[in-house]
Amino acid sequence: MESALCTLLSALVVLLCSSPECKGEDTVTQPEGDASVFKGHTATINCTFETTDSYPYLFWYKQEGHGAPKYMLKIFGSGTIQNSPDFDKSKFDAEKKGNSVYLQIQDVRVSDSAVYYCALRRPLSLSEQAEGRSQPQFPGLK
Repeated sequence: MESALCTLLSALVVLLCSSPECKGEDTVTQPEGDASVFKGHTATINCTFETTDSYPYLFWYKQEGHGAPKYMLKIFGSGTIQNSPDFDKSKFDAEKKGNSVYLQIQDVRVSDSAVYYCALRRPLSLSEQAEGRSQPQFPGLK
């Protein structure tokens, strides 16, 4: 009986420590499904994130059709936004509130129809930091 209880407790510890919180993994969640907005209105798309990084960088990408995703903007942990030169801040902006990031598309047009992705920068490991590595400033996808 005691041996079975120890095995059960060991199994519970393994299960509990396989959760992202125990491993220190980062996650990003976006609502599934399509969003519809009237032409000329503002579209707001959100994502939520969990990270162990105390100063996270979040990114938004736009993918049209079967093309490659295009880097739109970066949101620093402080909430500062830095747009890619191809995406004007007066049309594409973002806001960070707690563990949520909101992409706002002003004056929506049919040409704005696309899949929009939110991404979270992976924190550098201690060994990468020791090597003096840094994160890319404008991460494009290839």
